[in-house]
Amino acid sequence: MERHINAPITMEQARELKSGDYIYITGTIYTARDAAHKRMEETLDKGEELPFPVEGNIIYYMGPSPAREGRPIGSAGPTTASRMDRYTPALLDLGLGAMIGKGKRSQEVIDAIVRNGCVYFAAVGGAGALLSKCITSSQVIAYEDLGTEAVRRLEVKDFPAVVVIDSRGNNLYERNSE
Repeated sequence: MERHINAPITMEQARELKSGDYIYITGTIYTARDAAHKRMEETLDKGEELPFPVEGNIIYYMGPSPAREGRPIGSAGPTTASRMDRYTPALLDLGLGAMIGKGKRSQEVIDAIVRNGCVYFAAVGGAGALLSKCITSSQVIAYEDLGTEAVRRLEVKDFPAVVVIDSRGNNLYERNSE
């Protein structure tokens, strides 16, 4: 099924999505990769606030290339999601609504997705130049010293993705490998 959703995502929206649905996201999402996730974990361990409100928000596992003149961002393809697996359950337990990446997730992440009623989306790897056309603005909001791994706030319009793991634990990768 094809669906259009707004970000941040509500838990009701997340629960309506099914593994295999094609979605188009419009609104605000955030980027974070390995180094930013490590820094966020350290921030939480110190009892400090994260650089953006987690509840209902979507993290896109992406580190962009430099923007060409007149564009808000360069190539913006997904990175391998499993690299963030050690950090993800804690963020999901804080209310993170969804993640966008590529590749499989650990059982611990799948369990946290089900426990919290959220979703994992995949974006097409190798299509970063095309995906960047759906990004209307990009602003570094935290950890600027991390360069391309800094946390960014993105405004997106009709950003395409596929629901891989839905809130019930149905997994598109598993279903299609049988």
